[in-house]
Amino acid sequence: MSQDAVRDLLRRRGAPEHLVEGGLAGLVAEWEKTAQSVATGYPLGLDDYLNDMDLRQLLNDALDCANDIARLRVLERLTRADDLLRAHSVPMQRCLWGEAVARYHGWEPERSWWYFRQPRDPGPELAEDLEGR
Repeated sequence: MSQDAVRDLLRRRGAPEHLVEGGLAGLVAEWEKTAQSVATGYPLGLDDYLNDMDLRQLLNDALDCANDIARLRVLERLTRADDLLRAHSVPMQRCLWGEAVARYHGWEPERSWWYFRQPRDPGPELAEDLEGR
């Protein structure tokens, strides 16, 4: 598979054009920004956080259709960003999207861990949104 396969996937999923153009490396760059945001106190609400976790899912799916060379080029950056987010988040018992959505998509804490973690320091808006969950 090629970079074109990644871009085709992103188009099919309705990703914004800047993500399509950025391809796999662009997805990783966005994920790095998200991980840094979580590490410094996530300033947005739950809808934005869910969108950011959906980005990680999209990145996961893009890795599946990328060629080996493209995956190797981003693997170290992705690992650092994942490690940063894990270090600044805590596991949850339930999927952020809810159990019905998790079952529908087959998301499990081991494979789709990003949907089962919340920031350690969520910021006021996200903290309020998560409080009722």
